[in-house]
Amino acid sequence: MSTCDSQRAEASRDNVSQNSVDEGLPRELSQLSLSSGSSPDEFHCNKGHSEATLKNIFGYYQSQKLCDVVLIAGTCRIPVHKLVLVSCSEYFAAMFMGSLQESKSSEITLERVDPQALKTLVNYCYTGIIELSEDTVEVILSTATLLQLNVAAKACCDFLEKQLDPCNSLGIALFAEQQSCLSLHKSAMQYTYQHFMQVVKNDEFLRLSEEQLSNLLNSDDLNVVTEENVFESLMLWVQHDVADRQKYLPNLLKFVKLPLLSSEYLIDKVEFTCGNVVGCQPLIMEAVKWHLLPERRSLLFSHRTRPRTSTIGRLLAIGGMDGYKGASNMEMYDPRTNTWSPYMRMGARRLQFGVAVLQNKLVVVGGRDGLKTLNTVECFDLTSLSWSTLAPMNTHRHGLGVTVLGDGPNSPIYAVGGHDGWIYLNSVERWDACSRSWTIVANMSGARSTCGVAALRGRLYAVGGRDSGACLRSVECYHPATNHWTACAPMNRRRGGVSVCAADGYLYALGGHEAPANATGGRLACVERYDPIADNWVLLARLSYGRDAIGSCLLGDRIIAVGGYDGVKYLCVVEVYDSESNCWRKLAPLTTGRAGAAVVAIPPPRLC
Repeated sequence: MSTCDSQRAEASRDNVSQNSVDEGLPRELSQLSLSSGSSPDEFHCNKGHSEATLKNIFGYYQSQKLCDVVLIAGTCRIPVHKLVLVSCSEYFAAMFMGSLQESKSSEITLERVDPQALKTLVNYCYTGIIELSEDTVEVILSTATLLQLNVAAKACCDFLEKQLDPCNSLGIALFAEQQSCLSLHKSAMQYTYQHFMQVVKNDEFLRLSEEQLSNLLNSDDLNVVTEENVFESLMLWVQHDVADRQKYLPNLLKFVKLPLLSSEYLIDKVEFTCGNVVGCQPLIMEAVKWHLLPERRSLLFSHRTRPRTSTIGRLLAIGGMDGYKGASNMEMYDPRTNTWSPYMRMGARRLQFGVAVLQNKLVVVGGRDGLKTLNTVECFDLTSLSWSTLAPMNTHRHGLGVTVLGDGPNSPIYAVGGHDGWIYLNSVERWDACSRSWTIVANMSGARSTCGVAALRGRLYAVGGRDSGACLRSVECYHPATNHWTACAPMNRRRGGVSVCAADGYLYALGGHEAPANATGGRLACVERYDPIADNWVLLARLSYGRDAIGSCLLGDRIIAVGGYDGVKYLCVVEVYDSESNCWRKLAPLTTGRAGAAVVAIPPPRLC
C-alpha cells in the first residue's frame, strides 16, 4: 500500500471513531470521563490529618524514636526532634537553621533553664497543651520568653492577668517588666493604679525600692480621693524603715502634689512631719505660695499643680434641649475611663435653668417647664441620691445664670438676670444657706438673659447674653462687699447663649450667637479669655464647631465644653481645652445630643 493510501486509511479510522463518539457508541468511557472539561478537579481534605500526624510524632518523641538532638538542662536530658522545635520556636530556628555551632551538635546544653519548665514546654511543642499553676507559671513564662515560644508566653501572661490582686499586682508588674511582657506589665500597673488604696496596705508596697516608689507616685492615674492619700502612703513607706529611708524623703516628696493639699493639712501634717528634713522646705514653701498668692498661680504651674485624674471628680450634664422637647435625664462623665454613662433624672422637666454645686448637693434653680417660667428650686443630694425642695426665688426666671461665690460650705448662690416670661431681667438674687432664703441684691446696669455667669477671685461676672434688642458684648462685675456692679472691658464679639467658665485666674467665653433677638444668626466657634488685672479680652483657639448653648465647666484644671446647638441639630460633641498648646481636643461624645445642659463638676466617689 502506498503512503498516500495509508494516510487515507488512518483518516478514515479517525472519522469512524469520531462519529462513534458523536453517536454515543461505547468507547473507553473511563478515559472519556477523565478528559471531559465539564467535571472539575476534586481535592480530598482529611481534616484530622495534621492532628493525627502530630500525635504520631509525639508518640515517637515519647518512645525516643527518630530524635536527632538532645536538650540538656541541669541533670535532665530530653531527646527531641529538631523539626518540631524549629516549627514552634524562633530561638531554635535560629539555632538549628543558621551557622551556629549548635546546628551541627547532637546535644545542646541550655544554661540557667529550669528542667521541669523545659520539659513542660517541649511537651507543649508536640501537643499544643500546657498546664499552668500559681506555683509554676512564672518559671514557665521566663523559660518560654527565653526560648521565644510566644504563644506559650502569652498563655502565661493571660493566666497571671487573671490572678491580679492588690497583694501581688506590684510583683507581677515588676516580673513582667523583667521579662519584657509589655501587655502584662501595662495591665498590672493599671490594676495597681486602680486599686492603689488597697495595694499600699500590702507588703509588696513596703518592699518597693526608692526608684520604684517614685515611678509609682509620679503617675497621675493613681485612684485616690485626695492628694492626702498619696502623702500618707509615702509616709507609710518611709516609716517602715525610717533610719534608712528618711534620706529619700526630699526626692520622693517631689511626686506629691503639695499645692493641692488643703492649707490646714499642709501646715498641720506635712510641715510638722517633713519641715525639718533638709530639701523638703522648698517644696513646702512652693505649696504655701500657691495658697497665699492665687493671683501668681500662672507663674507657679508645674506637674505638682496638675491634679490626678481621680481627684478631679466627675462631670454631670443635666437636662437641656435634646430634640424631644427637652431632656430630664443626666449623664455622668468619668475622666479615668473617658466614658459617659446614664445617671439620675431630674424631678421634673426644666429648660434654660441654672445649677450650682454646694456641700455635695446639686441646687437646680428656675428655668421653664415648656409652659411657664419657674421660680422653684430643687436640691439633689449626691450622697443619698434623693431630691428635696428649697425655698423659691422671689422672681420667676429662665435663661438665668447661676453660680456659687466662694469656696466655703455655706457660700452664697447667685441667680443672675434671665427672663420672667414677659421681660428681660436685670435683677439678681442671692441664696443664703444659713437662713435658707433668697434675698434681692443690687441690679445689673442692664437686663440680660442667656448670659454667662462665673465667679472669679471673690467677684461675680455677668458676660454677654441678650436683651430685648440684640446680643451683647458688655460685661459687668459684682463686688459683694459693696453690693455694687461695675462695667468691665467688653468682649470682641457679641454673644447670646454664651457659656462662661473661670480657670487659671481668667474668664473664658465659649461660643454663642450674635444675631438680634428676633432673628436667627450664625453660631460662633470663637473663644475669648478675659484677664481681670489687665481688663482685656484676647481671642484663643476656636472650637471645632460653631454653636451656642454650650455647657462648660472646669474639671480639675481643664475646661470641658459639652454639647450645644449649631443651628440645625443638638450636638453630642465634647471638647477639652489645653491651655499649654492653645488647642481643643475631643473627648468621648455624649450619648444624647443636647444644648443648654447645665454642666457641673461633682466630687469623686469615696473609696473603700
